Amino acid sequence: MGKEEAAGNLDRRLLRRRAEPLGGDVSLIASEFLAGFQAVDEIDRPAVSIFGSARILEGTPTFESARTTGRAFAEAGFAVVTGGGPGVMEAANRGCKEAGGLSVGFNIELPMEQGLNPYCDIGLTFHHFYARKVMFVKAAEGFVIFPGGFGTQDELWEALTLIQTGKIGNFPVVLFDSDYWAELLDWLRKEMLEDGLISREDVELLYVTDDPKEVVELVVSRYDQRLAEGSA
Repeated sequence: MGKEEAAGNLDRRLLRRRAEPLGGDVSLIASEFLAGFQAVDEIDRPAVSIFGSARILEGTPTFESARTTGRAFAEAGFAVVTGGGPGVMEAANRGCKEAGGLSVGFNIELPMEQGLNPYCDIGLTFHHFYARKVMFVKAAEGFVIFPGGFGTQDELWEALTLIQTGKIGNFPVVLFDSDYWAELLDWLRKEMLEDGLISREDVELLYVTDDPKEVVELVVSRYDQRLAEGSA
């Protein structure tokens, strides 16, 4: 049995209602949180978490935009945190590293797709998604969301839920590629907002752009504002 398959079996057993060695499971989860907190403590500057599909290929517009965005954040003095895998994650890490910035990858053991890309100065591989997700939030002064699948969507909705419920401060959540996100935003406005399931302020938590420079300006300006208010 391979390492990734063993990790998947551990997760499935842990998430069953009847989990046998409770103490051992809790200790393993706690050790992942500790390792994650220690990795975040190594980040010596403000950081942004960038998300997007592992399946995006080098040379495509999305890959090159993520690479440009990672580079621009490094030039602005920000670290770049990603899921540490290929695709958009590799592009953002690579752009950051090429510009001499601090590039961070919080990877996850999966049965397919993902190993830690070679452009991470700080890298940590998690067994459990929930421990890893905390580190993306803990490290970040903003989220940038490129096109992606279920995992990318998960990070987007997690951030919006935490902001909406006041569990974290109101930091920027920037959607990159207006064409990709247009139908989702229409659905939010025409279904959720019109039905009274969310408020207009909730919709306004999201920024949309096609310009890497604007992405950086949005995140950095909000960080500077929070510094001035003493809330960063």
